[in-house]
Amino acid sequence: MAAKQPVAIGMVGCGFYAQNHLNAWADLRPEGALLSAVCDRDAARAEAAGRRFGVPHFTDMGQMLDTVKIDLLDIATRMDTHQALAAIAAERGVAAVVQKPFAPTWEECVAIVEKAKSHGAWLAVHENFRFASAMRAVKKILDQGTIGTPTWARLSWRTGFDVYRGQPYLAEEEKLVIQDVGIHILDLARYFLGEVAHVSAETQKRNPKIRAEDTATILMRHESGAVSIVEATYAAKRRDDAFPETMLEIEGDGGSVILTKGEKVIVTTQGLSFEDQVGGPLLHWTSRPWHVSQEAVLHTNRHMFERFRDGLAADTSGEDNLKTYALVEAAYEAARTHKAVKPMQWVPKE
Repeated sequence: MAAKQPVAIGMVGCGFYAQNHLNAWADLRPEGALLSAVCDRDAARAEAAGRRFGVPHFTDMGQMLDTVKIDLLDIATRMDTHQALAAIAAERGVAAVVQKPFAPTWEECVAIVEKAKSHGAWLAVHENFRFASAMRAVKKILDQGTIGTPTWARLSWRTGFDVYRGQPYLAEEEKLVIQDVGIHILDLARYFLGEVAHVSAETQKRNPKIRAEDTATILMRHESGAVSIVEATYAAKRRDDAFPETMLEIEGDGGSVILTKGEKVIVTTQGLSFEDQVGGPLLHWTSRPWHVSQEAVLHTNRHMFERFRDGLAADTSGEDNLKTYALVEAAYEAARTHKAVKPMQWVPKE
């Protein structure tokens, strides 16, 4: 069997969270994902990343693509830059993975997908929560039918961690907790329970120093008939903060699965219970408590690399992620109108 060809990776964005992407790509080099160039409009950051990972660095993505042959772009920049950068990639026929949130608005997300589609360019969204080890373990339990058919779930991401220190721009965003982290939890609800029929939501701004909502409580009816509650807040007041972990509880007609702090999975079925510790050892570049999110980035990058290399769509393709983004838009509309909202659907152009 012929050896699979390596894939040249171009990293766009070398900021706070992109460091996890860079480390993950470096770890995947033995598998054939070759970090080949980095780009950041901040020259110092670009140079530092290039020097650290031993690759050319640029401040302009177009120049990087003109200079270095890139097969797959990893765009981990602010969401207001995504549409322009993804358009450049699509027009050159270069595959792209775009960091979540996909873009600031539904219309821009759709435009990114349609642009890539019109040029036949591979496109995915770096929606990493569903690739975390604990979430994969829960999904396996559900797929095996261990608890029967899921009928109810609560997915909770509640923290008082100072997220504004590492990402100060969050305090000035017009939309905050639903679009920034709630989108992850909404995607998990889709991942576990399927598509959504309608959404209800309430939002709060409990921190007076920020601009937008920092707390959201969302109720969803899934097309299967299952009901889920999605909670997200940056304003929790708790002693035992689980940051950055997602807690969840899913009940089926034959049992339940609970994910607690420390990546412990508790399954109850047919009157019996068992526990499993699903977290592995720390990677050489990860640290607690960020390891949960960092490890998810590695798994996500591996998935993107393998699917692109094999000519397959990613689980979180651009088209698929529109379904998650539609839940974000529906939640904001439901909170504004105090009515249940049916998520928008993208209809591809002929």
